[in-house]
Amino acid sequence: MIKLGTRRSALATVQATYIADALRSLGHEVELVPIVTTGDVNRAPVEQIGGTGIFVSALRDALVAGEIDIAVHSLKDLPTAPIEGLTLGAIPVREDPRDVLVARDGLTLGELQTGALVGTGSARRQAQLEALGLGLELTGIRGNVDTRISMVADGKLDAVVLARAGLARLGRLDEITETLDPIQVLPCPGQGALGIECRSDDTAVLAALAPLEDPATRVAVTAERQLLATLEAGCTAPVGALAEVVEGEDGPELWLRGALGEDGGGVRRLSANGSVDDPAAVGRALAHELLEQT
Repeated sequence: MIKLGTRRSALATVQATYIADALRSLGHEVELVPIVTTGDVNRAPVEQIGGTGIFVSALRDALVAGEIDIAVHSLKDLPTAPIEGLTLGAIPVREDPRDVLVARDGLTLGELQTGALVGTGSARRQAQLEALGLGLELTGIRGNVDTRISMVADGKLDAVVLARAGLARLGRLDEITETLDPIQVLPCPGQGALGIECRSDDTAVLAALAPLEDPATRVAVTAERQLLATLEAGCTAPVGALAEVVEGEDGPELWLRGALGEDGGGVRRLSANGSVDDPAAVGRALAHELLEQT
């Protein structure tokens, strides 16, 4: 029996069930173990209650204690710093990593009027949206997908910005009014990807997870997360990143785009490419370029 730890939210449960069903299809018995995290019970702004790791620390504690065998994380919520004794046993195929707009009256970003009230709990999204110069009024929000979208339906907000992957997994793509081009808003490092964490010495579980691994997704998110780590930024920082494995003249190549919000406003944007054999090096190099850019 594989004990799979998951947060209790609707999206976390859907994601955990997806992984559980994949393991069951391979002949494994799986039990879901709901775990409450700090981020689930505290509705204060993320940066006020610890920022990085608030959605995963309880799951990791349960893994270390042997109470569960695997934990399914939204990879964008997982701190880049490793935990001794734990490893990402598998990173499955990634969902579409882009951000989306859910707006009243089916409006797109460009159709929102100056002063329109747009909700997002992400400093990254705020920095990039402000840099577009559309004159939007941005406000911080917390809550699950239902809570955020209901703020638009109730007329409290003109629009909210969310991750497309979450809506896809919840079967709510029809509520999207625009999928945002990464040229406008780069997603969070790791957005759209799931990370399945387990104990490093649990060879049986590692073997069970191996068929779920997608090498291209791991290469891409490794570069993105290394960029984040090199910038010494957490999941609440104004950092966007998106990597892709593409076919080059001499075989697969890794392309990485990065965005860094500046204290005085504005966003630095750069891109880099490199070898799929060392995605971390590509992430580090681009991070240093972003830091050196004046």
